[in-house]
Amino acid sequence: MAGGSFGPAGVAKERAQQYKGKLTSYVIIACAVAAIGGSIFGYDIGISGGVTSMDEFLEKFFHAVYIKKKKAHESNYCKYDSQKLAAFTSSLYLAGLVASLIASPITRKYGRRTSIICGGISFLIGATLNAAAINLAMLLLGRIMLGVGIGFGNQAVPLYLSEMAPTHLRGGLNMMFQLATTLGIFTANMINFGTQKLHPWGWRLSLGLAAAPALLMTVGGILLPETPNSLIEQGRKEKGREVLEKIRGTKDVDAEFEDMIEASELSNSIKHPFRNILEKKYRPELVMAICMPMFQILTGINSILFYAPVLFQSMGFGGNASLYSSASTGAVLASSTLISIATVDKLGRRALLITGGIQMIICQVIVAVILGVKFGNNQELSKGFSILVVVVICLFVLAFGYSWGPLGWTVPSEIFPLEIRSAGQSITVAVNLLFTFIIAQAFLALLCAFKFGFFLFFAGWITIMTIFVYVFLPETKGVPIEEMALMWKKHWFWKRLVPADREDEETNGRQSNPMEVN
Repeated sequence: MAGGSFGPAGVAKERAQQYKGKLTSYVIIACAVAAIGGSIFGYDIGISGGVTSMDEFLEKFFHAVYIKKKKAHESNYCKYDSQKLAAFTSSLYLAGLVASLIASPITRKYGRRTSIICGGISFLIGATLNAAAINLAMLLLGRIMLGVGIGFGNQAVPLYLSEMAPTHLRGGLNMMFQLATTLGIFTANMINFGTQKLHPWGWRLSLGLAAAPALLMTVGGILLPETPNSLIEQGRKEKGREVLEKIRGTKDVDAEFEDMIEASELSNSIKHPFRNILEKKYRPELVMAICMPMFQILTGINSILFYAPVLFQSMGFGGNASLYSSASTGAVLASSTLISIATVDKLGRRALLITGGIQMIICQVIVAVILGVKFGNNQELSKGFSILVVVVICLFVLAFGYSWGPLGWTVPSEIFPLEIRSAGQSITVAVNLLFTFIIAQAFLALLCAFKFGFFLFFAGWITIMTIFVYVFLPETKGVPIEEMALMWKKHWFWKRLVPADREDEETNGRQSNPMEVN
């Protein structure tokens, strides 16, 4: 995806070759602290599955599931089928969906830091409520507050990372969000492995420790600088340039600063970004904002990560063995993200997405075949096949970890022009959380209904998304974030939707609406 004439929106001139600066320690520290926001998302994904397989937790809040689990004649695939239990996991994501839409105008008007702080505080409250829960209502209220925290955090943190990072390293630094997410999952798995031995309050400790990353996120949001893009958008141009010079390590930032000024002027002339993003000229960005997060969830990864202990127990693993196996998948996911960080700005986004997709399809089919042939309602997998299933699932997680895991967030966060960036990111987060909610709510019922076909269901979706990337996603490697919009006109399909006279249209639009420019 290389530059050309004017794209659907954004700046009117290419200045990428004039950008100066280097990777500074200031950027590394800021991105590392901000990326902690990803760890709260990951911690919850990892902790939920472990907690929902603990007997004391089930006995207290989901007694019917606890009784069903203990019945030997119950179908292996249907032991945990309970809409109430699914609601415990999925309620967070429905709350996050609503919160992400609320977070959009806050992120745009008050900056990325404000949303990061709001997210941290909400998550802190939710963790406290969950740890102290005495009934299901209190438990679900805590989950809703966690969802609000994730909605704000997932809306603001990817934008913060994309805007702070230098162009040539944006992919790798943006993936620090995903790295933090995977480390959160792994940490949660290891905590579950320890707390399941602490009877009868181990589950409280697992849920309550979510306060740790929430506190780090809140403090980090208070201490971090605002992004230069956001400062300029708020009319604080001098402060924006000061921060830009600091994070680039040079005074020679004229080209990048001018791109930000132009993008900000257009952004401030648009008062209804959610209405504007529906216009035809923004169709490429809108399609990616919907499809990338939707496809990320339809890989089936969250089902495996949410319910890994439940899934492995359903396959005949014992309680300790199932938690150990899910911890293994968490470790693989965290390490595989490092592969993506090291290669994304060299190999590009498309290569990783397509390669990862093919690997995931193969793994899903293999697991489905093993379970279909060797695993029935009242059977347990032999030791050899159990190990093979864990290995194949780890290979699936490995593929996701270097492809759709990080890039499902990175690609949407870097493609939006400033005038619709906050709205676009909100749509991305909302779609992600909507499908996360649907899959989380439906997973146990799907597993019961589809049995081994559950894995083929996701293999079919991965096939569709891999073809989608090959056909419709341009390469964004090395393209400055404020010039990203210039690129769509070079794509064989999207150039048909981008007006040929876009540059004149934007210029005339700003001149005819001078009072709207802040």
